[in-house]
Amino acid sequence: MGSVHLIRHGQASWGADDYDQLSPLGMEQSTALGISWEASDWSPTVAVAGGMKRHAQTAIGTIDACGQGDGYDVDRGWDEFDHLAIAMAHDPAATTTDPKEFQQVLNSALDAWISGVNDHEESYATFVARVMASFEKVVADAGHGRTVAVFTSGGPIAMVVSHLLTGDDSLFQRLNDVVMNASVTTVIVGGSGPRLLTFNESTHLPRDMITFR
Repeated sequence: MGSVHLIRHGQASWGADDYDQLSPLGMEQSTALGISWEASDWSPTVAVAGGMKRHAQTAIGTIDACGQGDGYDVDRGWDEFDHLAIAMAHDPAATTTDPKEFQQVLNSALDAWISGVNDHEESYATFVARVMASFEKVVADAGHGRTVAVFTSGGPIAMVVSHLLTGDDSLFQRLNDVVMNASVTTVIVGGSGPRLLTFNESTHLPRDMITFR
């Protein structure tokens, strides 16, 4: 039996000129995950990261702290949807709000994106298809009794978990709201296919390092 471990990136740089960079706390979160792997004498057989800087930085921070592993492969199918562009198309002032208020704006904007009311460079249907295609790839790899670590974002994790629980995307938004930075969601892969084992596990993080954005 193999396993896939979906890791949300550490805290990004909310309010900065470039959101797609880990904050100092985000780097600490990544290191904490790697230290927990080292403490349990565990490391993935193979690692994959989305194509965003925050994915790469989380992968490097975790793997370096773990002290094991040979780097990671890149699969842009694990990239996040363009949440800033989607939110700002709905409300141009979205990024000037605090994170909690931004989440409310984003959820309204996602409703419009999902329903096809607002056009964006990537449609919702395309996002779903690419994420699930990338998930199928790592499931096939893990099916050989391997452990696969995937460094990605909350959106792809929520999409995968929704499909595992319901067979469709009906829980996507509710799950997307609660995926924590540097959390780990584990999927086991056996003869009956992929099954969700844990969601949003964060015991490697001290309470004061828990963040959602």
